[in-house]
Amino acid sequence: MSDTLVIIPTYNEKENIEAIIRATFNQKKEFHILIVDDNSPDGTANIVKTLIAEFKNQLFLEIRKEKNGLGTAYIHGFKWSIAKKYDYIIEMDADFSHNPKDLVRLYKACHQDGAHFSIGSRYVKNQVNVVNWDIKRLLLSYFASKYVRFITRMPIFDTTAGFVCWKREVLETINLDKIKFVGYAFQIEMKFKAWKHKFNVKEVSVIFTDRSLGASKMSGNIVSEALFGVIKMKLKGLPK
Repeated sequence: MSDTLVIIPTYNEKENIEAIIRATFNQKKEFHILIVDDNSPDGTANIVKTLIAEFKNQLFLEIRKEKNGLGTAYIHGFKWSIAKKYDYIIEMDADFSHNPKDLVRLYKACHQDGAHFSIGSRYVKNQVNVVNWDIKRLLLSYFASKYVRFITRMPIFDTTAGFVCWKREVLETINLDKIKFVGYAFQIEMKFKAWKHKFNVKEVSVIFTDRSLGASKMSGNIVSEALFGVIKMKLKGLPK
């Protein structure tokens, strides 16, 4: 039994899903994986089902009825992981923008270095570690993180990062049923609430590589939610 679960939300990731699962299981530390699939019409879940027989008691699949936002997919996975008593829970994308080789580093930041949550950061101390993004998207992401840091006063450089390791106690403390946002602002809100609860954070420098297969889920609505939602979040304080 591994002490760490990697949650990978999916929607139409048939080009990447088998490779990301095998790469995760190929690390020096044993990880378990939960795929939370939003009923992908491309058959992503069917590929996972065939791999479950190979990776018994290591690979798990939850299928939701429809595409309902990244945040709700992670919350579904968080509740599942809490019920199964995993000590560490890691968020990771399916498209290799997050390198599975960095999983151990995020785990060690919590397990050995004392962080309650660790972040795979693209912008530690203003260094930019992003590959294959056009300049417009890069600047939008970079300055969005600086903007959020300024508004919230969180001591975090990459506030919108989606590569995060949580100790179970953090997820048990945060009221997951009161998370408001579903897009990139979900990542901000989770960090904000953890910080408000005075949990320790450590940023681990990683290289973020844009997907080479499949379609990006980025949209204007997601960006707007992050930019304008953070002001509402700060002003209201948000229930913990």
